[in-house]
Amino acid sequence: MHVILIPGLWLDASSWDDVVPALRDAGHHPNALTMPGVGDTAGAVSATLRDWVDAVVARIDDLPGQLALVGHSGGGNVAWAAADRRPDRIARVVLVDTLPPAPGAEISAFPVVDGVVPFPGWEFFDEPDVADLDDGTRSRWAARTHPVPAAVPTDAVDLDDARRHGIPVTVLSGSADEPGIREMLAAWPPFLAEFEALEDVTVVELGSGHWPQFSQPDRLAREIVAALS
Repeated sequence: MHVILIPGLWLDASSWDDVVPALRDAGHHPNALTMPGVGDTAGAVSATLRDWVDAVVARIDDLPGQLALVGHSGGGNVAWAAADRRPDRIARVVLVDTLPPAPGAEISAFPVVDGVVPFPGWEFFDEPDVADLDDGTRSRWAARTHPVPAAVPTDAVDLDDARRHGIPVTVLSGSADEPGIREMLAAWPPFLAEFEALEDVTVVELGSGHWPQFSQPDRLAREIVAALS
């Protein structure tokens, strides 16, 4: 089937390059996206989260048949909002080290510089998130990041169609199993309610940091293929 790959903040379509070949080998048709304003100086300041969701919905509408959405990190908010807009077209949502957001939730707040959010550096993140990224990987990908529009990380996600809860969801979690996720979500009741509303959810613990597409792309690709089987 067609698989739309949505990167997280600061990354473009190339962040999926090491995952795409295995999807193709399995017979799928990967569609890796670069989101509006990413790598585009002219559009970076004005683009919104709604623009990102609209871009995914437009790609859904351009493709035939049932398809899958894969969202990494903040791209999970985009994937879930797009699924909410086209619940009858989505065979599965795969979330890479993120969870379905609650209605009205944001991705996260980061420092804004001149109307955009630049990549804050690996040192900004908790050590478990980056522990499996070696120095070469960190240097290579830090150089390939792009600022994102200031509004995107803090825009509220619009979710209106309860049919989204019937879409099968696979969570490819870096370091938490399902009981651990539920324990964590107990501190955020709206997120727990969204998770518990899912009719078909599978959690796979990867044993990775937050960027498995860089640290263990082969394993990540295998798990995506397995989720789509």
